[in-house]
Amino acid sequence: QVQLVESGGGLVQPGGSLRLSCAASGRILSIDAMGWYRQAPGKQRELVATITRGGRTNYANSVKGRFTISRDNAKHTVYLQMNSLKPEDTAVYYCNQEVVLTTVPYPRNYWGQGTQVTVSP
Repeated sequence: QVQLVESGGGLVQPGGSLRLSCAASGRILSIDAMGWYRQAPGKQRELVATITRGGRTNYANSVKGRFTISRDNAKHTVYLQMNSLKPEDTAVYYCNQEVVLTTVPYPRNYWGQGTQVTVSP
């Protein structure tokens, strides 16, 4: 099995920055796409950003120019640098990784446990 462990959430003032990390562990052969999603109270989970194994990125319009997704393939880790944070960025942030296990010849989706990000004065 695979475990994804997230870190880096917290409380920050508007205009501030946070960096989220999500590390995968287990019998991992490789990881295809990685991504970050978020869910605010009373709303559906939404895509924030994704990154392919080759480094191609995709962002939600609401975070373009403020958030940067990156990955370290050797460490099985995906990062989300969040700058110029706004109150509307407040949500639980979840990472997602498409993991190919050593025992299963196709990628499977795994989710992190979620980390709270609160942007408030």
